[in-house]
Amino acid sequence: MSGFEGSLRCGGICDAKPDFPFTMAFQPVVDLEAKRIYGYEALVRGPEGESAASVLSRVTDDTLYAFDQACRVKAIETAAHFGLDRRLSINFLPNAVYHPDACLRLTLQAAREHGFPLDLITFEFTENERIVDRDHLKAIIAAYRRHGFQTALDDFGAGYAGLALLADFQPDVIKIDRVLVANVDTDKPRQAIIAGAVKTAAMLGLTIVAEGVERREEVETLRNMGINLFQGFLFARPTLGHLPTDDDIRW
Repeated sequence: MSGFEGSLRCGGICDAKPDFPFTMAFQPVVDLEAKRIYGYEALVRGPEGESAASVLSRVTDDTLYAFDQACRVKAIETAAHFGLDRRLSINFLPNAVYHPDACLRLTLQAAREHGFPLDLITFEFTENERIVDRDHLKAIIAAYRRHGFQTALDDFGAGYAGLALLADFQPDVIKIDRVLVANVDTDKPRQAIIAGAVKTAAMLGLTIVAEGVERREEVETLRNMGINLFQGFLFARPTLGHLPTDDDIRW
């Protein structure tokens, strides 16, 4: 698709809003060494806290683009309403982006309207979504960096491509999925795989986050491997209607 056609698509369909309500919950990513919240991930929920799955089940191929755009705007306006002053992570769907710059228009507008700094926004793309066009994803990452956004590879180790995807694209952040984190304290293969990911991230100058942590033993093992940023139920669950503070974290 040409850039012109992409601009038309994002200027039309992406401006529409989904015909069902949703909101955002926020889960902290903690810096264990500093004993401070590093940032928050915005997670889609129903208006009464219904699960993400219940919301996503209502998204169709026809509303995918509008939903992706609406999630970005909702995350920014809700974060600004709560006075979020740390990093904000927003999930996005690479296959829902036709032209990177055109499809950022509403995001940039929302950030301006709510006074939210662009350099605090990280866009996360997940390994669980099959990347149809790798050159297109590379263009998305480049465009986002031009605007001052960071990018993160979410669910690392649980999706389609693993290290092969990382060889083609170097985001700013890698988030190691729960599938590798679970029981890492007693699982030698998981320890070896994560150690390799930590070394790779260091060589590429990338930040690494362990997500889905639920046990102290997992955290202790991962810290000994050089990881200091964590996200998971052990520290805080996603919250609706307010932001957890540093004092709320189960340090």
